[in-house]
Amino acid sequence: MLDPQILITRLGGIARGTSLQEFGISRVALSKAARSGDIQRLRPGVFATDAANPAELDAARHGGPLTCSAALRRRDVWVLAPEGPPHVWIGRRGRAHPHPGCTCVSHYFRGATTFGVVDVVTALLHLHHCEGDESFFASLESALKLRLISDASRRRIRDALPAHARWLVDLARDDADSGLESLLRLRMHQLGIRLGCQVEIAGVGRVDFVVDGWLIIEADGKQNHDGTMMRHKDLVRDAAASALGYETLHFDYAQIIHDWPTVQASILAALARLPQRA
Repeated sequence: MLDPQILITRLGGIARGTSLQEFGISRVALSKAARSGDIQRLRPGVFATDAANPAELDAARHGGPLTCSAALRRRDVWVLAPEGPPHVWIGRRGRAHPHPGCTCVSHYFRGATTFGVVDVVTALLHLHHCEGDESFFASLESALKLRLISDASRRRIRDALPAHARWLVDLARDDADSGLESLLRLRMHQLGIRLGCQVEIAGVGRVDFVVDGWLIIEADGKQNHDGTMMRHKDLVRDAAASALGYETLHFDYAQIIHDWPTVQASILAALARLPQRA
């Protein structure tokens, strides 16, 4: 006799009753398994095992799979927005099902939904719809760095974006060490400033960006530059760069995310000093 718990586990931990019936499990068997506690009835017609991920269970209760930043975080992709309520893909014709404690954000993008977590390509496309160009670009470069997107998937993403946003895919690189670097490069690009990325300088090492052959820009993440030892290492590198004729600007997470006008003004002022240096 087919075991509903084993089958649901093999289907990813969450399944519709109609899908289970296609494998020969009757409604009576599902009801019996739910009453005995072998499986959960999340809502009418949707069942799960206790081993399923709690966030995925909440998304299924609401009506679909996790998507957007919630799905990307599950794959260690850098996301711009702070962690918040789960975003759930309901589908164009789907219906949201508010549940106790529900904080879910419903997305009614077209397509056939399942349960669990959407794939990276779908999550990125939904993220662009939801949060716009900057969030999408930073997460896209992170996914490229993690080798989560093939060349074919990259083309799929480009083709699926609105025509006005496809240039973001063309600009994206696969060597950005953080979303901060991605945001900084995107914003500089929109100011018409070209950056040399991940530049190796003899006697200094690899730096995030170089502008016009003399201005080094470093984007210091939340964790990467904490602590006395890392600060000392930065000072040694900056001194070595200065001896070679470079000027170095460091910007941390809070500056790039929350005080961009100051960052932009600092970079533009440094570039304005170029004639004096020449």
